[in-house]
Amino acid sequence: MKKPVRILSLLSITIVTLLFLNGINKTAVDKKQSSELEKENEFNTHINYKIKALKLPEDLNLAGERVPLEKGDIRERMDRELLVNTYWQSNGLLLLKRAHKYFPILEPLLKKYGLPDDFKYLAMAESAFIDETSSVGAAGMWHFMKATGKEYGLEINSNVDERYNIEKSTKVAAEYLKKSRDRFNSWTLAAAAYNAGNYGVSKRLKAQEVDSYYDVKLANETERYVFRIIALKEVISNPKKYGFVYEQEDLYTLPKTRTIKVDTEIPNITTFAKKYGMTYKEFKIHNPWLRENKLNNKSRKVYEIKIPI
Repeated sequence: MKKPVRILSLLSITIVTLLFLNGINKTAVDKKQSSELEKENEFNTHINYKIKALKLPEDLNLAGERVPLEKGDIRERMDRELLVNTYWQSNGLLLLKRAHKYFPILEPLLKKYGLPDDFKYLAMAESAFIDETSSVGAAGMWHFMKATGKEYGLEINSNVDERYNIEKSTKVAAEYLKKSRDRFNSWTLAAAAYNAGNYGVSKRLKAQEVDSYYDVKLANETERYVFRIIALKEVISNPKKYGFVYEQEDLYTLPKTRTIKVDTEIPNITTFAKKYGMTYKEFKIHNPWLRENKLNNKSRKVYEIKIPI
């Protein structure tokens, strides 16, 4: 073979070899980039996230009382609250976490005081299980007004406010709701009356000559109120169905406590707490019904105080 031809052949082989190797490298790079892109996309909300219309379950109910979804306006109102409570994700996830913290306390109390289990979602709708007073002065997990709380026997003053006592306020909520249930012969109307008052609901029912929450025209807040409770029940009961993903360790819990009884004055809660190995803050977390840094107790009433174990 002549020398120029040999050189040309070698050059051709070299070029083909380089192209082949480059193809292998490119494939490897492409695969790596593709893998990295897939991994990146896994955590990219804007790529994976889809806002979907929800299919309403046909068996929605409150305390066994069915929601009549065959009525157009009822279906639309129910859809609205289910959408709001599904796609307000941060709030929904927080409620899921808090439910794990407070439902184990509420559930046996509701059973003890004869209230359907579904009413734990009413408490959730009222306060979101946080210690904040509403703009109109309602307080505690069940958001009682002062006048209502006092009417039902809760101690409410600057020193002690039993609206923040879960056991006592749940008992009062049960009494109020059962009285409303007896009046209206409906748990759904009892829930509506918790928001609008027994007199207000009764007046609207009478004026409009109807006897169902789903047939009466009420103030906008009350019109949404029961639907929100039912939406919370549906989402919290079926979190994965509505896209909420979490591990068991992500949920909130309350430390176990023991109860001590006190029938004397506590001049300084900070000092008292230290005797039991607590800070003032820890004491208030477990006993939020004590509103000051002391317990007056001139009447020598017996109070139950929770101490973390």
